[in-house]
Amino acid sequence: MFDKILIANRGEIACRVIKTARKMGIKTVAIYSDADKQALHVQMADEAIHIGPPPANQSYIVIDKVMAAIKESGAQAVHPGYGFLSENSKFAEALAAEGVAFVGPPVGAIEKMGDKITSKKIAQEAKVSTVPGYMGLIEDADEAVKISNEVGYPVMIKASAGGGGKGMRIAWNDEEAREGFQSSKNEAASSFGDDRIFIEKFVTQPRHIEIQVLCDSHGNGIYLGERECSIQRRNQKVVEEAPSPFLDEATRKAMGEQAVALAQAVGYASAGTVEFIVDGEKNFYFLEMNTRLQVEHPVTELITGVDLVEQMIRVAGGEPLSITQDDVTLTGWAIENRVYAEDPYRNFLPSIGRLTRYRPPAEVAAGPMLENGKWADDATEGKTAVRNDTGVYEGGEISMYYDPMIAKLCTWAPTRDEAIEAMRIALDSFELEGIGHNLPFVSAVMDHPKFISGDMTTAFIEEEYPEGFEGVTLPKDTLRRIAAATAAMHRVAEIRRTRVSGRMDNHERRVGKKWVVTLQGEEFAVKIKADKKGSTVKFADGDKLRVTSGWTPGDQLATLKVGGEKLVLKVGKISGGFRIRSRGADLSVHVRTPRQAELAKLMPEKVAPDTSKMLLCPMPGLVVKVDVEVGDEVQDGQALCTIEAMKMENILRAEKRAIVTKINAGPGDSLAVDEIIMEFE
Repeated sequence: MFDKILIANRGEIACRVIKTARKMGIKTVAIYSDADKQALHVQMADEAIHIGPPPANQSYIVIDKVMAAIKESGAQAVHPGYGFLSENSKFAEALAAEGVAFVGPPVGAIEKMGDKITSKKIAQEAKVSTVPGYMGLIEDADEAVKISNEVGYPVMIKASAGGGGKGMRIAWNDEEAREGFQSSKNEAASSFGDDRIFIEKFVTQPRHIEIQVLCDSHGNGIYLGERECSIQRRNQKVVEEAPSPFLDEATRKAMGEQAVALAQAVGYASAGTVEFIVDGEKNFYFLEMNTRLQVEHPVTELITGVDLVEQMIRVAGGEPLSITQDDVTLTGWAIENRVYAEDPYRNFLPSIGRLTRYRPPAEVAAGPMLENGKWADDATEGKTAVRNDTGVYEGGEISMYYDPMIAKLCTWAPTRDEAIEAMRIALDSFELEGIGHNLPFVSAVMDHPKFISGDMTTAFIEEEYPEGFEGVTLPKDTLRRIAAATAAMHRVAEIRRTRVSGRMDNHERRVGKKWVVTLQGEEFAVKIKADKKGSTVKFADGDKLRVTSGWTPGDQLATLKVGGEKLVLKVGKISGGFRIRSRGADLSVHVRTPRQAELAKLMPEKVAPDTSKMLLCPMPGLVVKVDVEVGDEVQDGQALCTIEAMKMENILRAEKRAIVTKINAGPGDSLAVDEIIMEFE
């Protein structure tokens, strides 16, 4: 076995690999750019080597720089993580030439299956059902439009070397095909150093289900069940789970066996993933094979008990698999939510900045475990697990140069319903401040009826949030529970305030028992009867809720029991009440005396400033191009300019017909959030 491994990556996946290597007694080497000097993976590794400026194409994906770091460190093997050089056959060849083991598949398998065009041709030759499309290289936008018409709209324009949603666009007409081709080509070149593009039919109403395979160099191959990855935004997965709520055992077996056969046909050895589109009749179609570890691998690990990173390292060291297909049992249910630095209220545009508060929920170990290839007898009884794979820390910065993922929050439980409930509580407990983030959105998904039922497709977000995410409207019974909780919390805060002010006598009488709680447009008149163990909150209709909690004023997280059920609230202070965040909702909760409540109704509402005649920059980013000039009349939906942030190009469009009166920014300008790009009349 290896003594030292270099991780040719950054962020949470580098930290993830370091954890397993440490468990195996293997020393680790991190590499880092200028932007990552203080990064968590650098702190965790046994040693770290600087490799260049922040942009990935000047550091992390420059093969010569990574090879120099390997030579300097004396590492015997390299784990590439995912993205960057993980599917770059030239990198694997360079390692082989130096006698350094690649913790991934052989060069031939990468070349055949890592390239989406070649992999589709191989699948077709092997008589695997594939999605219709054009597998040849496309030279320019005119050819892209012609091919799109031949295939038939809608089409998916994809980067041949792509992954993680980069370099992918859906086009429904010629104009979108032309724009999508150029944007995909630019993103592919920036992210992968390879701008080849291909086009395939976009299958409507699909489910995205993938099979995890694991093969060694001795001819052994197994599959470890499937992952449901249908909750996607801009072709990038947001929520994953294992197993899929849609598949039956027969379909799972057929997909698994086909995936292993395809992997073995190209001499695959390592962990890999075969992705399929599955229709409503459980017909499945091969999409592509990812010749690397997937972002969402933790959910497979949680239901199988198999450490995929450890298996990859052992296979790279020449060991045969110690697990057979008969050893693979899917136990319980696991869900993963990707926590991104992006603002869901601004159409999920990237957010950068410092993490002023980063307190993920405590990790809890549970779930299936393998001991020498056998199940542990007491692995799962009555337990739930929480896992958080991350590469950041409180006080650290989210950079504009890399992927905006902050963490992968996972829960495991014996059943799907229990795993969802565990995830709800974990999301409510996740404290994250300083940047925009998608915690409210994924919380909303966990409560969405379609997700709860398992009735979803890859169009879920587009169909259920067609106007974007505008927050959560909580049902009245949930509001009632929050009202009871905050009334009890306010009472505690008021008692403390009177004590601090020196009014020690009769503080109970001074604080009072009657309150009016206002939140989300609802008003609840309550009366509180407190004792040493908690408070009983009585509503005007006679309903009572018992509230118990260890919360004290100043705590930013409150874990309570309301009516006997757990309630977790993120708590902030506002004048006359609290800012409460729970289940995806962001609420201003006012707790007032009855007289204060009467007077509050007489106060005028603050009117927001009018920005309807301005184009504001929705995220920190770089202006790539401006498509209009002063004096131009623009139409609804017309492209105005393109902003690049976190390796993604975002085309900003006109919302209505107008005339451009002023342009404040040009190509190459770096803009902050809400900077004015142009003005209209």
